[in-house]
Amino acid sequence: MATIDRRGPQGRGEGGPPSRWSGLVVGLIAALVVGGWFLYGACRLEVGKGKQAVLIRKVGHNLEPGMEIAAAWTKERGYTKGVQPDVLTEGRFFYNPLFWDWEITDQFQVPEGKCAVTVSLVGDELPEGRVLADETQKGIRPGVIEAGARVAYNPYTTEFLIFDPVDVPTGSRGVVTLLSGQTPKDPNVVLVDEGERGVQLKTLPPGKYFINPFEQRISVVDCRTRIFGLNEDADITFLSADGFNISLDGAVTFRVSEERAAEVFVLYNEDFNGEAIDDEIIAKIITPYARSICRVNGSKLDAVQFISGDDRELFQQDLESTLSARCEDQGIEILQVAVTSASAPEEIRAPVRAREVAKQQLEQFLQEKLQQESQAELRVKNLLAEQKARLIEAEQEVVEKTTKAMQDQEVAVTEGEQRLAVTQTQLEAARNRAAALRSEAQASADVIRFKNEAELAGLALRVTAFGGDGGSLARNVLIGKLAPAFQSILSNSDGPFMELFGSFVSDTPTPGLTPMPAPSPRSPDPSAGSDPLANGDTDTSESLPNNPFRTAETNR
Repeated sequence: MATIDRRGPQGRGEGGPPSRWSGLVVGLIAALVVGGWFLYGACRLEVGKGKQAVLIRKVGHNLEPGMEIAAAWTKERGYTKGVQPDVLTEGRFFYNPLFWDWEITDQFQVPEGKCAVTVSLVGDELPEGRVLADETQKGIRPGVIEAGARVAYNPYTTEFLIFDPVDVPTGSRGVVTLLSGQTPKDPNVVLVDEGERGVQLKTLPPGKYFINPFEQRISVVDCRTRIFGLNEDADITFLSADGFNISLDGAVTFRVSEERAAEVFVLYNEDFNGEAIDDEIIAKIITPYARSICRVNGSKLDAVQFISGDDRELFQQDLESTLSARCEDQGIEILQVAVTSASAPEEIRAPVRAREVAKQQLEQFLQEKLQQESQAELRVKNLLAEQKARLIEAEQEVVEKTTKAMQDQEVAVTEGEQRLAVTQTQLEAARNRAAALRSEAQASADVIRFKNEAELAGLALRVTAFGGDGGSLARNVLIGKLAPAFQSILSNSDGPFMELFGSFVSDTPTPGLTPMPAPSPRSPDPSAGSDPLANGDTDTSESLPNNPFRTAETNR
């Protein structure tokens, strides 16, 4: 069997065609790598923060005559060679360096406390009479860029002018003059209408203003109070009515009216003084008016009257009122006019001065007298006040003592009434106790009386039983009481003792014994009533009129 040779015509075997494709792949990869490196490295455009890039076209149509930068790209025209009008801001971009070039610069930032005005370096020329340019014209653009703002711009087409803001201080007004705008309808007026070119009627209050100085101008008018001397700045000298030279010295206080600041500024401001108008006001308004008024009114008074305080005061008041009225028409406010002195010849000043000194001394004496009188009156008032205070204190003390006495009296009366009530209560109780005791004693007495009456009634019945002989009753009672006590009868009947008993049973009296009288019935005492206690008897139970056992021996 024959051997088949599979190598290619060049003897590289079966791997010939695949090796060709491998080279193409490798070449393609290499091209992609190189292209990627070229695209990322050479074509990459990095614009950092606060930066900007201006593109410059290397190929394209040439600039036409009069063109300063390339025109913007259009589909019909394509690119124009040169600096492109647009700029690139922060970011990453890719441009072919074979066709493009670029410049990276800083963006424009307005410094703090400043403002910027944009100036276009390319565009159409401004027409005659125009001050500010529009978007298609070359020149200064209207408006301002305030402090701190950052702007991306093409340095080949735009530049910036930096200005300080206009500061209107306190007490001043800002007079606005428009440098561009409509033409005034009436060019002969001092102040134009709003929006017209010229000085505006409306002024600005104090503050800080960022303005375009090519668009408008702000002039600062000082409206604060100013003082100037009549003799130093104005030299006010005139003749009096009697022909003496009089020189006035004093001060005038004035200020510019805020409502008419623009009018005053336009009428009296001079270029060589800048924005200051105080000197023009003094020289053109106040000084001429003051001299005229002083000469007219001063010629009506004598020199002596200018030295006198009263006449000079009247002259000062007239000067102030007249000068205020005339200056008000010019937009100036006169706040005060003070005439401090009026110089006159020495030959009339000496006596007048002496007279004024005497008048001053007299005035001083009068003031001292008034002061002394006031002090005396004040002293009297103080004494009266003290007296009144003491009187009030005394009245208060009297009222207090009277009130206290009345209170004490009320307390004593209350206590006395209480004691009287208690005493009356006690008296009533004592009366009640006395009545009770009397009733109790009466009851006891009635009981005793009734008992005695019963006993007497019983005794009377017993006496009646013995035939009305009380002695017999007595003997019977005695024998009745003694008999139970005897245990035996005496055997000897002789002797005095037995004679005593014998006297009870015989009518013959025993020798040596006094016979006892027979009891007589007692008649009741009509004055004593039936109460035995009224006769002094305290105990009547079983009592005898006389002691039946009384003898001569017992009486001893």
